[in-house]
Parts: sequence; C-alpha cells; structure tokens
Amino acid sequence: MTTDTVRPGSRRHTLPVGDLPLESGEHLPGVRMAYETWGRLNEARDNAVLVLHALTGDSHVEGPAGPDSPTPGWWPGLIGPGRVLDTDRYFVIAPNVLGGCRGSTGPSSPGPDGRPWGSLFPRLTVRDQVRAEALLADRLGIHTFAAVIGGSMGGMRALEWAVTLPGRVRRCMPIATSAIASADQIGWATPQLFAIKGDPGYHRGDYYPGRGPRTGLEIARQIAHATYRSADELEDRFGAAAQPGEEPAAGGRFAVQSYLEHHGKKLARRFDANSYVTLTEVMNGHDIGRDRGGVEAALRRITADLTVVVVDSDRLFTPAEGERIAAAPACRGLVNVTSPYGHDGFLIETDQVFAAIADALADRPVGTSAPAQQPAGQRDSAGTPAGDGRALALDEDDLAGSAHRAEVRPAVPFSAPGLPPVLNGTGLW
Repeated sequence: MTTDTVRPGSRRHTLPVGDLPLESGEHLPGVRMAYETWGRLNEARDNAVLVLHALTGDSHVEGPAGPDSPTPGWWPGLIGPGRVLDTDRYFVIAPNVLGGCRGSTGPSSPGPDGRPWGSLFPRLTVRDQVRAEALLADRLGIHTFAAVIGGSMGGMRALEWAVTLPGRVRRCMPIATSAIASADQIGWATPQLFAIKGDPGYHRGDYYPGRGPRTGLEIARQIAHATYRSADELEDRFGAAAQPGEEPAAGGRFAVQSYLEHHGKKLARRFDANSYVTLTEVMNGHDIGRDRGGVEAALRRITADLTVVVVDSDRLFTPAEGERIAAAPACRGLVNVTSPYGHDGFLIETDQVFAAIADALADRPVGTSAPAQQPAGQRDSAGTPAGDGRALALDEDDLAGSAHRAEVRPAVPFSAPGLPPVLNGTGLW
C-alpha cells in the first residue's frame, strides 16, 4: 500500500485505506481518504480528536483558503494553541467524508476503469462512512479517540461512531443532528434530489467532464438553505423587501430570493452534484437503530461520555430530536444553544458551541465554562460556503459568535425495562 501523500502548499493529506465492504453487500475497491491534521499524536496515541464535517463541508475546519480548500475553515477559532482543541494537547484529525468531492473516494473519483464512477458509484450509508473513517484511523495508528465531534451530517457520523465502535470513542458530541432521519428532513431533501436529477445536464450521473446539472444543483441549494435559517430570522432580515435596484412587480427579485440564488451559485461553483445526491441519500437513510432493535436500543450501546447540543430555533434538526439522543444512559447533559439563526446556529454561535466542547473535553458539567469569545472582527465562515447541515453557507453579512448563553439541562434517561445495562468497554471494533 502506498504511503500518505500531501501536495506542496496544501494541508490536505490523502491515504489509501484499502477495499471497503459496504452495508449493501457491495465492495468499494481502492478507497482513498483525504484529511487534515493539527497538532501531534502522543506516544500513547490517546490524544486524537476526530472532527466531522457536514454535507457540503470538507476537512478544512481551520485556516485560510488554499490550493485544496476553496473556502476558509468552517469552524474558525476552534483549533490551535490555547484554543478549545489545543494543539499543544490534542492531535486533531478531520477527514473528508466518503462519497464527497474533496479528495476522498466519491462519484467523481476514478473507478476501476479509470473513468469517474458517475452513475456506477455504489449507494452508501452512514455506517459505511464511519467504517471508512475507522480504516483511516487504523492506518494512522489511532485505536481510540479522546473525542468525536460533528454537526448536522457530521453529527450523524459522530453518533454512529459511538454506537458502532463504542470501545474506540471516549467522548462523543453530536451537534444539531438526529438519531434517525425524520419525514420532514426526507421531505425537504426530495425536491432537492428531483431538481438535480431532472436537470438535462445530469445524464443519470454520467456528466463528466461536462458542466453537469449546475442549474439543478443551484435550485437544490436554494431549497436546502431556506431550511437552515429560521423563519423569524429571514423575516427580520429580509421581510418582503425588494432586492435593491429591482422591482418584483416588474420582474425583479425580492431580497430573500437574491440571497438564496447567491448561495445556490456559490455552491455550484465548488461542489459536485453527484456527491450532493450521494450524501443527501446517505442522510435520508440515517437510522442508528436499523437492525439493532430501534433507536433506544442502539443508544444503550453507547459507552462514551455523551454530550448532546441542539439549537433552539433549528427547524430541520429540531431540539426534540436532540432530546431523544440525550435520553441515552451515557448522556451527561443536553446543551441548548440559543440562536435566532436556525440550523446554521451550530456554525454561527461559536461562543456557545465551543464552550460546550470545552466542558465536555475537561469532563466538567456542561455549561459551566464561560462562553468562548470570538476575536474582534472575526466571523464564523463569512463569505464562504461553510461545512454545513444539508448544505450550509454563511454570507459576508451573516453574524458570528453571538453573546447568547447556552442553556444546559440534565439528560433524562428513557425507560427500557428488561434490557441489560451497557457497560463501559475498551475493546476495539
């Protein structure tokens, strides 16, 4: 097997991890995983923290745009000396998800015949993605993680890590996510998939090296982005105002329409439509309880210290869905982030989210530390299509690091009579 590679001037490494047996029964040959790291792995190899991105994010959690990163990091201020993920203490690794388009094997990667996989790329599940990440960890000599952290789709994977591989995770932080895809989430995803697949440029996924279904992807992003913001925030920000210089009654646009179109075009410039379809279908199929006796039974498998974070105005991954996860016996607390921004709040309200992460890592009761403050003038991922929940992008005028304080409530265990307790374990796999 070839060694880890990194391009000059880039932080991104790529590593072959071998053939991957999929949950469907198929095999995905020659999988490669792209990733970025910060800090150093200690001699005991027990200081690694896994950070998992959302749908249209990538491995670039922290740092400026570069050769392999068209956007700045999507959680700026989290990683570095003296920060919450202190690189003098932790080895932080962020992989690009399997099925993505930023270096890890996905539909645009070369298939066995040397041409892009396209329509032949196999259907994936969250568990397949976690197994690929586990293979990467194996290649790097990491057998346990001090913490696994992720938001939205990354939160799905963080939760699946804790359920599938309990002996390899000491702390787990699923943020703004769910234990199983809801009808509402699948419902909003459905027109997005139709928009892409109905675009004349889609060609059933075999559009390489052409332009592809760019219009369909733009529309999909518009639909998705509207669900990442709260209705109140959109109303307060735009109302029914016209885009400056335009008149809707004369064929011009409303301001909110221009906003959504802007984000659609931004995503289409940097993201592969086939990856968007693949990853959206992965999210639609998310269910930690599948073949495990249901969600509650699956939650009992978790042995990691579990901290759940929800955003109070999130209408896509609702607080109730986070509360269901927090019913796990291993849960140490539920953090309720206060935000007007909806699902995007997990990226914007960094003071609250980072404080919750700091508490979990320090084994303090969640919510006891002071909220981390953003440096003056710093924005979350301003001007960039950020690592998101079903496709977040934060614009230049999107606010970051609000002064809101997260509310913390104790976890309420569910009642599961007759089921034996899950004991903490240290076994691998």
